[in-house]
Amino acid sequence: MCEVCVAKAELINTVVTPSRRAALGRMGAFSLLGISAVAGVAHAKPPPKPDNVLSPDQAIKRLMEGNERYLSGKSQNRKFAATREALVGGQNPYAAVLSCADSRVSPELCFDEERGDLFVTRVAGNYVTTDILASLEYGVAVLNTPLIMVLGHTSCGAISATVSALEKQAEFPGHIQSIVTALMPAVRAAAADTHKGALVQAATIQNIKLNVQRLQEATPILSKAVQAEKVKVIGGLYHLSTGRVERVV
Repeated sequence: MCEVCVAKAELINTVVTPSRRAALGRMGAFSLLGISAVAGVAHAKPPPKPDNVLSPDQAIKRLMEGNERYLSGKSQNRKFAATREALVGGQNPYAAVLSCADSRVSPELCFDEERGDLFVTRVAGNYVTTDILASLEYGVAVLNTPLIMVLGHTSCGAISATVSALEKQAEFPGHIQSIVTALMPAVRAAAADTHKGALVQAATIQNIKLNVQRLQEATPILSKAVQAEKVKVIGGLYHLSTGRVERVV
């Protein structure tokens, strides 16, 4: 074969066509997530926690019943050793929670759950960032989590700081200002319909609602799962004074 023919053959073999690019992308995704497509079909494993295989409505019911136990002081006794071996090989949490980073709010405690039950992401102000969205997509697409709750709380420092930025033009050092910028749309929306004294509470609720909507509409993964009714996205407000989680959305 002449040198020109050899060069053409090599070029054909190395061109990345759209179909080949898609295949390579799928292979990369499987590699990234630590999954083998073939092994997944041929050697499907039972879930580590069978009781966590729930519909979205069942997941909501279980989540709120856990909060009722927490309120009543009748939280379950946890035996971590009993689930340790099962969770070594995987996880199937029945709910994901986008929570504020506030140390006074602990989703596993306030919903009376243990390891392997909740897939928790946290950031001050409980708002959707690119990394948090990616994490929640992983929870839905790979872990088959049927429920996402955006969990805000009363007396939120991030919301209060944003209210100060709106009313007093306060500025904050370092990267803290980026949190204020992210939360400002919720504070502005609440300020338009709320008298001054109740703005922090109203903005907290508005922020929960906005981020529930963002997750419901987030393409390509979450919006499809919501439309197919495989996942529900809801909002909750944790009351620091009582520990009660109030449904907001």
